[in-house]
Amino acid sequence: MSMIMVVTENVPPRLRGRLAIWLLEVRSGVYVGNTSRRVREMIWQQITALAEDGNAVMAWATNTESGFDFQTFGENRRIPVDYDGLRLVSFLPLEK
Repeated sequence: MSMIMVVTENVPPRLRGRLAIWLLEVRSGVYVGNTSRRVREMIWQQITALAEDGNAVMAWATNTESGFDFQTFGENRRIPVDYDGLRLVSFLPLEK
């Protein structure tokens, strides 16, 4: 079991309802919980299937240099990058 956090933006209410089954919504679109890897992967499948035009990020505690890992779905200016084995976030430039 490990702590996970999911942050969603502009996702349909049915996805928010599904997330609320397994996780606690502590703020609008922000979910936390303590789940197994299997449940975490199942939640991610729900996110990718139901997010439509929205976006989401899921972060979880793991045994890495930073102590956590994360994955993203949908369009956002923040994109994950690998820098010598360390996951960081890069910002895309604003579109003009």
